[in-house]
Amino acid sequence: MDKNKSRRSFLKKATLGTVAISGAPMVFASTYDQKLQLNRTYETLSFSANDQINLGLIGSGIQGIYDTTATLKVKGVKLVAACDLYTGRLDRAKELWGEDIFVTRDYRKLLERKDIDAVIVATPDHWHKKIVVDALKAGKHVYCEKPMVQKWEDGQEIISTQKTTGKLCQIGSQGMSSLGNEKAKKLYEEGAIGNIVMLDFYNDRYSAEGAWQYPIPPDASHETVDFDTFLGNAPKVPYELKRFFRWRNYQDYGTGVAGDLFVHAFSTLHHVISSNGPNRAQATGGLRYWNDGRDVPDVSITLYDYPKTDTHSAFNAAFRINFIAGSGGGGGFKLVGTEGEMEVGQNSVKLKRSKLGMVPGGYSMIAYTEKTQKKIREDYAAQNLESRTSELNTGETTWEAPRDYKGGHYDHFYNFFQAIRGKGKIIQDPTFGLRAAGAALLANESYYKGSQVKWDPVNMKLV
Repeated sequence: MDKNKSRRSFLKKATLGTVAISGAPMVFASTYDQKLQLNRTYETLSFSANDQINLGLIGSGIQGIYDTTATLKVKGVKLVAACDLYTGRLDRAKELWGEDIFVTRDYRKLLERKDIDAVIVATPDHWHKKIVVDALKAGKHVYCEKPMVQKWEDGQEIISTQKTTGKLCQIGSQGMSSLGNEKAKKLYEEGAIGNIVMLDFYNDRYSAEGAWQYPIPPDASHETVDFDTFLGNAPKVPYELKRFFRWRNYQDYGTGVAGDLFVHAFSTLHHVISSNGPNRAQATGGLRYWNDGRDVPDVSITLYDYPKTDTHSAFNAAFRINFIAGSGGGGGFKLVGTEGEMEVGQNSVKLKRSKLGMVPGGYSMIAYTEKTQKKIREDYAAQNLESRTSELNTGETTWEAPRDYKGGHYDHFYNFFQAIRGKGKIIQDPTFGLRAAGAALLANESYYKGSQVKWDPVNMKLV
């Protein structure tokens, strides 16, 4: 990437103000403030019954239902089977998608079906690797919920199995294919923020549900919940419904806030700046409020170091999660560079470019005599450090998706099924998925070790 050329191209557009971007009359102001619209076009599709992509859902819980709901909005896709270890969720699947779908508590029976082309894997994290590998070997294309793996060491088996089988595997960080990500990537490559200096990501929550205290259904019992199968390769423990329905709260089955939330931000970050990931992490945090039996923190702060590469400068990233935010909650993802910053969401991007103050003001001048101050000002003025052009390059632009935008979740599945039909390309393949998951899991490695950890982002392993 020719960074200087891209930067010059962007600066030329910015200097022209709104005329270059939106076609509005020339504005000779020192700054600009404008709102523009993002757009997406989809291929007009129609399919016969024989052209349908038949889908199986493995893990019909909260995320599995949201995934399938988004999936079925894509034309040419039909759900034919669902699997879950709680019979109530199988009943819910039939309630949502019809009595004629095949349901089972054994995912292997679903994979045996010849009429299934692709599967969604939306199980607890500790089952991802096993089921994804089995599904690929069974000849199914796979959409796997993030994080791709519970342990970074498991990632290579998914990568190699996908390559060996030739089946497609897309990892499910839903915002990856969104209009916001697409625009942010283009702006970054045009040099809109200069060289990246830091990434600031946070997610604040203030509810029991937001802290994963999900309701336990009254009909849950030994008969309706297959707890032993749920445990899988995790340590054997006595039957406990909280572990089954609130599995994110436990290290044995989930990946904590890092694997559940950090990984989304890493997916977007790595996509936008074409990065392989960080090389060092230092985490802190603790269990501050939700003392409900969980063994993962509800407050987590992790600092990451990114090395210089061909696509980005060396920079730092700060990731923060708070499940007891008295402010009421909120979140943000901000790329900060030497010449501007971008706030990135699935439906919008806000770019702000400011003027770098190069001339001293009253604060530092107060220590000098009036005569010396005058001489200093004259010397700085002669250098022309703050030109008219630099002022024209400052301002704020917000790109927003239209109200009828189908959303990043839809786009990610649209991308997946277009790739299956040979009309597109997977943008979050297993290698990308491992780099995002591996970076997130460094937070857990550092937190539980109580020290910094180092990561090889190219070879995807601890060092």
